[in-house]
Amino acid sequence: MKLSISLLAITTAVASAAGGSVLARASNERRELGGVLICNGANAQGNCQYKKYKLDTCYNVTAPYYKNASTFAPDGDNFYCYPYMMSCGGLCMSPEGCTLGAVSFSFPNKFNLSAIGWDHYISSFECHQS
Repeated sequence: MKLSISLLAITTAVASAAGGSVLARASNERRELGGVLICNGANAQGNCQYKKYKLDTCYNVTAPYYKNASTFAPDGDNFYCYPYMMSCGGLCMSPEGCTLGAVSFSFPNKFNLSAIGWDHYISSFECHQS
């Protein structure tokens, strides 16, 4: 019992020393124009991917994030992204529209799309310079 508690304490200390949470790193670091963090879970939890995307280009979201992203977080002030419900080049058939609208670094729900019901919709996105 004492051994398992000791191992848990050591593992936790090593994980903390290795860099903390993805959310803390994503919130505190500036990266490059076009950088977007996408995660399955809210608050940058679960499977996560950070990648720099070329601006003015549409990207189809692939598994495991296709229609399964609770975090969609552009990481800079000088650009914004439009997440879409359909694949690139797809036809929007919804009378309400097929985009969440512009999501930027200052978007209040970028780390919790489930709060606004968009965690099961993103199929593609494109980013543009502000």
